Amino acid sequence: MTEPRVSLPAVPEPAPEAAHRRPRDVFWLVVPAASGVVLGVLWWLLAPGGLNLVSGNPDLADPANTESWLPRDLVLAALMLVAGIVTGLMLDGKLQGVYATRRLVLALLGGAVGAVIAWLAGLLAAQWWGPAQDPAVDPAFGFTLRSYAVLVLWPGATAFITFVLALFGVLSKKPVK
Repeated sequence: MTEPRVSLPAVPEPAPEAAHRRPRDVFWLVVPAASGVVLGVLWWLLAPGGLNLVSGNPDLADPANTESWLPRDLVLAALMLVAGIVTGLMLDGKLQGVYATRRLVLALLGGAVGAVIAWLAGLLAAQWWGPAQDPAVDPAFGFTLRSYAVLVLWPGATAFITFVLALFGVLSKKPVK
């Protein structure tokens, strides 16, 4: 005996969601990295040794003045903390679903790249718009960063804010009865 053949209509498979999500997820890498340029220029504008808009103290305007080193690093640290907090707040609500880990990792990488770009953009702004370096003074006494740990604050603040918001989200859910 022959068995009957059954022809079922072909059901088209849905397109994978990843093709549509990848360009949007790259946003979490590109935007923090690009905003590093803005933060670097802001660092030079606000920090002692740069344009010195925060303190306005003429003694701190000289980048070779050792008294300006700590405030200069603290200005960049504050900018990195604010950027990390903003990135973490922007991630809130976007950490559900299949690609949540990818978005978080890209945001952390974007923050790290953005911090390095901000540092380098601040150094470049100092070279372009700052006073000429005195050849008698060591180049290490110019507008530069003394504490490189400041560069970890952006991704660190992003991770901390994300953790706190996720923790509050879990704690605020009512138990299922």
